[in-house]
Amino acid sequence: MLSTLKDISLFQGLSVDEIRLVESLFEPRICKKGWVFEQGDPARYLYLVLEGIVEIRYKPYDGPPITITRVKDGGVFGWSAIAGNAVYTSGAICEEDCQVVRIQGDLLRKLCVKHPEIGATLLDRLADSVSMRWQDSHSQVRAILSQGVSGDTNVD
Repeated sequence: MLSTLKDISLFQGLSVDEIRLVESLFEPRICKKGWVFEQGDPARYLYLVLEGIVEIRYKPYDGPPITITRVKDGGVFGWSAIAGNAVYTSGAICEEDCQVVRIQGDLLRKLCVKHPEIGATLLDRLADSVSMRWQDSHSQVRAILSQGVSGDTNVD
């Protein structure tokens, strides 16, 4: 798995020994087509897509579900597990069977404390990944709001 991980942007900047250390905490999985987890499920794992596509969906309490992004090879999802959230704030659905690796959020947090230099690199990469998703979702939220505005012609 080392040869795969060293080429993924999340791990760029880490030495081979550092990647080996991180790699030992990940477990390989095949996620079947369908839900990996739903919004509100206990947030236990951070996932890294090795092969496949995972759609991230957010359901606001007062609106339709929004597709935040589609995570492809090398992308991560399930970041609620390391953000200290008790539950996932979005759901994840495999569009097809996907090959992933996952790490328990508490193990990654412990790694970051024990090896702060590795933790800083990983957390910076994760923050970049997550912030790009919200930029991508801006247009979807704007379209929903526009639809609501244009559908209501009554002004109070």
